[in-house]
Amino acid sequence: MNYTERRKRLRNIFSGNQCHSPASVFDPLSARVAESVGYEIGMLAGSVASNTTLAAPDLIVLTLTEFADQIRRITRASSLSLLVDADHGYGNALNVMRTVEELEHSGVSAMSIEDTVLPTRFGQKEGADELISKEEAVGKLKAAVAARRDPSLMIAGRSSALKVEGTEGAVARAKAYAATGVDAIFLVGVESIDQVKAVHEAVKLPIIVGSAPASLKREDFAKAGTRIVLQGHQPVAAAVKALREVYEHLFKGGAPADLKSRVASNDEMNKLTRNDDYRTWQRDYLR
Repeated sequence: MNYTERRKRLRNIFSGNQCHSPASVFDPLSARVAESVGYEIGMLAGSVASNTTLAAPDLIVLTLTEFADQIRRITRASSLSLLVDADHGYGNALNVMRTVEELEHSGVSAMSIEDTVLPTRFGQKEGADELISKEEAVGKLKAAVAARRDPSLMIAGRSSALKVEGTEGAVARAKAYAATGVDAIFLVGVESIDQVKAVHEAVKLPIIVGSAPASLKREDFAKAGTRIVLQGHQPVAAAVKALREVYEHLFKGGAPADLKSRVASNDEMNKLTRNDDYRTWQRDYLR
């Protein structure tokens, strides 16, 4: 599928009445694995990109170029409709325009731009979320929409207002963000379905929920206008655990054969890396 086709597939999902959870992916191989089990939507979070590209925490030390390059690797290797967390757009409204240009070119199907003060400012209390003004956030989202070239690309206004300003503040911001022409509202810090309903009823746009208590059910989210609920980023943590266990086993003198039940088979690796295709190309073009 080309990029526009992937974007249209995601738009169809957002225009439906079901709530989906994308696969949290972090590189081409993880995207291929996710696709092989049936996922159509992938998610690359800024935190995961920082973890896997730099082995660094989610502190906005990752650059736009590094982020876009990783996205290109993922979209080149799979046909997932990729949703990405573009954080604060890497600066002011003009930087947001550049971010949209780069990420659209890299093949994303949707991206979110958030209203959190990023990176952490000098003197900011550790762990405390701070929001940029509603007016600045509106300017950044207007710039994002203006920078888009493929109309099928989705842009979401992401807000942490529920944690900082409560439901009333989140609704006010969502209304302002919706007026910029964004395609969805991304809510962080959801604690109840009623919060989601309040925002959805105010803006009539599909909702993306970034985090929520496990007790809240996907079916209830769907009825409240939510089309995407993230489930966290366990795959990258699972990969780290598996790597550590295998490295420890081998470092301590364990036999590679003892790992057979804990690692992918050669057949699976060959499928994921398209070994048969490469063999065919070798025969066709190197002889």
